[in-house]
Amino acid sequence: MLIRTFHDVLGSAHDVDWTNGTSRRLLVAADGRGYTLTDTYVRPGTTTLLRYDRHLEACYCVEGEGRVETADGLFALAPGTLYAPDPGEEHRLTSAGGMRLICVFSPALKGDENHDLAPGRPSGF
Repeated sequence: MLIRTFHDVLGSAHDVDWTNGTSRRLLVAADGRGYTLTDTYVRPGTTTLLRYDRHLEACYCVEGEGRVETADGLFALAPGTLYAPDPGEEHRLTSAGGMRLICVFSPALKGDENHDLAPGRPSGF
C-alpha cells in the first residue's frame, strides 16, 4: 500500500509551478499504478490553452470557480463539476478567482513535466 500526503509532495520534484498555477503530483509513473493523480491549483486571473496528445485527462473541481472552453462551447466549472477533454482536444482553462482541481492523467506522468505557455500555442505533455 502506498501512503502519501499533500505535504509529502510540497517542495519536491513533484511540486510543479506551471506559471498559471501549481500541480502537486500525488501519484506518478514510478509508483506503478499506470495513472497520475494531481492536486492542481489554477491561479486567479489566468487563462491557459492546453492540449494533451499523449495522455487522457480528467479534472474534478473541488474549490473555486472557472470555465473551460472547447470547440463545442464554454462550460462553467464549480465544485462538483468534472471535465474530461478528448485526446488531442484543445481547451482553454480560465479562472477569475482561482480554482482547485483533482486531476487524473493516463498514462502516468513522470512527475516533473511542466507547461510551455508560449502565446497562441497549446501546452501539454
